Amino acid sequence: MKPSTTGRNVVVVGTQWGDEGKGKLVDWLTESAQGVVRFQGGHNAGHTLVINGVKTALHLIPSGIMRAGVTCYIGNGVVLSPAKLLEEIEGLEKAGVQVRNRLRISEACPLILPLHAVLDVAREAAREQGGSEKIGTTGRGIGPAYEDKIARRALRAQDLKYPERFAAKLRDLLDLYNHVLTGFLGSAKLKFADTLAPYLKDGALRFEPIYDEAMRHAEQIKPMLADVSRELNDANEGGANLLFEGAQGTLLDVDHGTYPYVTSSNCVAGNAAAGAGVGPGLLHYVLGITKAYCTRVGGGPFPTELDWETPGTPGYHMSTVGAEKGVTTGRNRRCGWFDAALLKRSAQVNGLSGLCITKLDVLDGLDELKLCVGYELDGERIDILPLGADDIARCTPIYETLEGWSESTVGVTAHDKLPIQARLYLQRIEHTTGVPIHIISTSPDRDHTIMRRHPFLA
Repeated sequence: MKPSTTGRNVVVVGTQWGDEGKGKLVDWLTESAQGVVRFQGGHNAGHTLVINGVKTALHLIPSGIMRAGVTCYIGNGVVLSPAKLLEEIEGLEKAGVQVRNRLRISEACPLILPLHAVLDVAREAAREQGGSEKIGTTGRGIGPAYEDKIARRALRAQDLKYPERFAAKLRDLLDLYNHVLTGFLGSAKLKFADTLAPYLKDGALRFEPIYDEAMRHAEQIKPMLADVSRELNDANEGGANLLFEGAQGTLLDVDHGTYPYVTSSNCVAGNAAAGAGVGPGLLHYVLGITKAYCTRVGGGPFPTELDWETPGTPGYHMSTVGAEKGVTTGRNRRCGWFDAALLKRSAQVNGLSGLCITKLDVLDGLDELKLCVGYELDGERIDILPLGADDIARCTPIYETLEGWSESTVGVTAHDKLPIQARLYLQRIEHTTGVPIHIISTSPDRDHTIMRRHPFLA
């Protein structure tokens, strides 16, 4: 079903801890869009697309790149690793995908350089040595790059056009970073990956290899730099449909997530405006992506977590059938029952217009399902996720039990073809969260999707 209207803009956000299947939905919806925009995060994100059985993993480039003719934008809210961007471009080009003439990068993007990854890794190692629980960072330098942005010392994409300016700013940054690394974190005694070793000497960062690499990357990146804010506003005035693609998930948002076990950016829908340079009035519909169960990678509280390592348990079923392994990290995802109270929080902070349920097919074959509808916290019953990791860790989930189904839902493309128990399960999710389910995904493949209401239709 193709919409007949134009000039309508949709924001796609994850409503759990990321890995909800946003990549497939963005790619699927791009059939109705002329532009796709990334507005936050960095290459710590991982979106997997499966098209005609072929799997493609994207980390920085918007998922719309897999649709010929669609323009893709990286907004100012993204922290950009030149090395990883070019690596991703080369991989796509080898697969026959045109990228460079379709990708527009905001000049205001803060850059991620090797120095950021070194600091990220050193901090996690210091936490571990000091007996503190690790945050669960991917070690790719995302947090330090955002810190530089907020501290007003970041090197930005536009600096790549001016070598002398870039060099001066880089020297200032290295002075600060080396003071922290060698004096506070004891980097000379830490072990770094072979990929980071060339940038270091006795635990201190070296100027020449970082600068020389950046200048090599600059020659390829400069032709893709643009005033993304202006181009998006011009496209909207020209009647184009735009799709804003969020990375990570709401519960990893630095303000609204399970702080401090969060990412370093705002993952919520409202940041699409600030992170791309458009007014909030241009965000017409917010689609929340959620799995039919819950997963989480790394540390932090997870109220509905199950035993996902013991064969024969529901959690193990989710982990194995759902192939729950992080796209970016390769780490196994923790698995648990669907949390409607958590999703109620996500619905509030995102202003969700509708839901897309992914991986419904993973629940095929379970005799019964549990749905968390609230928590016990300090002797009181609450029906929405609290703020912050400390309170969330003290929550005991309150469950409703529903009947499972034995029939396969893999590849089903019509709602009335789903087993009645699956439809009742989805109906209960709608009722407890207060958000209508507009889309249902029944496998990773692009075409295995049930459309109940198209986000690009008024």
